[in-house]
Amino acid sequence: MTRAARRRPAARTGPPRAPAGYSGTPLVRKLGVQPGAVVAVVGAPEDFGATLGALPEGARLRSGARGACDVVVWFARAPGDVARAMRVMSPRADFGRLWVAWRKQRPGERQTFGEALVRESGLAAGLVDYKICAVDAIWSGLCFSRRRLPPGAGSRPATRRG
Repeated sequence: MTRAARRRPAARTGPPRAPAGYSGTPLVRKLGVQPGAVVAVVGAPEDFGATLGALPEGARLRSGARGACDVVVWFARAPGDVARAMRVMSPRADFGRLWVAWRKQRPGERQTFGEALVRESGLAAGLVDYKICAVDAIWSGLCFSRRRLPPGAGSRPATRRG
């Protein structure tokens, strides 16, 4: 046996490695949940509370996107769900971040929509996407916010719900 074959690998120090493709960053941090935030979820899987993990101090999780909220996580299972999220959320001024999550493509399965449709829908609704993340092994999410107006540009034009 050669000397190299007999060597033991060096002990690993530091935090454990995250699975390939995952940063190891807690989901609440990826989503931008701050202390005292209201997090609204629409169409979430049953185990999403466990996936999300512990919320920062004073943050609340609720079902449905009615009323003011800091973070909305909208789970879309079909293209119509994406359209509905944009139709409901884009005219509102009472949310900070809108995450639209879609199922990742599974091997051997045809994906009906994904990141491109979600992004196009948000941009068409007047929103801006600025962050993407792996929610878990099944879901990916794209984050949107309202466009910021340049200083001195005046107020936003009124938006009609339709």
